[in-house]
Amino acid sequence: MKRRDLLTAAGLGALAPAGLAATTLATPAIAQTAPTVRWRLTASVPKVLDAIFGANELVAKYVSEATDGRFTILPFAAGEIVPGLQALDAVQNGTVEVAQTPLYYYTGKDPTFACFTTMPFGLNARQQNAWFYHGGGRELQNEFLAKYNLVGFLGGNTGTQMGGWFRKEVKTLEDFKGLKFRIGGIAGQVVAKLGVVPQQIAPSDIYPSLEKGTIDACEWVGPYDDEKLGFVKVAPYYYYPGWWDGGPTMNVVVNKAKWDGLPKAYQAIFEAATAYANADMLAKYDAFNPAALRRLVAQGAQLRPFPPEFLDASYKATNELYAEISAKNPTFKKVLESLIAFRNDEYLWWQVGEYPYDSYMIRARSRG
Repeated sequence: MKRRDLLTAAGLGALAPAGLAATTLATPAIAQTAPTVRWRLTASVPKVLDAIFGANELVAKYVSEATDGRFTILPFAAGEIVPGLQALDAVQNGTVEVAQTPLYYYTGKDPTFACFTTMPFGLNARQQNAWFYHGGGRELQNEFLAKYNLVGFLGGNTGTQMGGWFRKEVKTLEDFKGLKFRIGGIAGQVVAKLGVVPQQIAPSDIYPSLEKGTIDACEWVGPYDDEKLGFVKVAPYYYYPGWWDGGPTMNVVVNKAKWDGLPKAYQAIFEAATAYANADMLAKYDAFNPAALRRLVAQGAQLRPFPPEFLDASYKATNELYAEISAKNPTFKKVLESLIAFRNDEYLWWQVGEYPYDSYMIRARSRG
């Protein structure tokens, strides 16, 4: 029963003070004041990546249902309004009101952007959420994004990603030198220190580049999405772990002027919807990746761990790069110090609680 019907049925209108119509009491305040708002959302991914793009559809669904259709968001895939790597710019200049895009795509503007998506040897998905919601990450992010006329939210997480697909096997650090590798964000700068030639390519262009040999390797997400993009057909060696993507966030950014113009009720609904989408995306990847990995192996994927010397050299190069950027960029230094301090505290607990449990379960499963 609707609220106004309930009030009428209860006879509350008869209790109204003199001069106040019963119909006034029976009409919810939000129904009188709620404006009609129509937003467009541009994503950095194609619709075929349903776990990521589907988060936008979830946000749109719950925002519309919670406002009786007064606040609607229409999601568009990469390329339908602007190319995937221009999503943030489209929000900043007001072409669209909102975008779902990993902020580490925009490290060319400022490397600080990467801190709010994921950092090499940084936080895993749960830790990334914890830092954002309870470790000061949200405040640091919005302080930074205000310079770009943006407000930011978490819109999903894929969990730790795979290391990527390689046309040829890599066994030593020497094998990485001169390798043309599609890899985004600050991780590209890290591997460049090791002789890799990083390439930043939008999702829709990765497969043809790999097929033609324009690139030698690519990283994308993990089994569920990688299977959809067909990388196993042209690059059979599937490496792990994706040390640069321990807990990569799909960021949602809103034009600040548009955000400030929303009623408080709409702001609360939007934030709740993005928080739900954030949790739902990670749950989907955790649920769907195991079966996808089995299918990929059946299709010919050859699983390989990265050589230990590559991981060690990458960790060293990462810390060197962080020091170099911090010396030039005080904002990056401030955000990174917060993130690293949080990471170090988290792994104190992980050593005691999470890691021993996970390690035991892996051993127990192998024993049957």
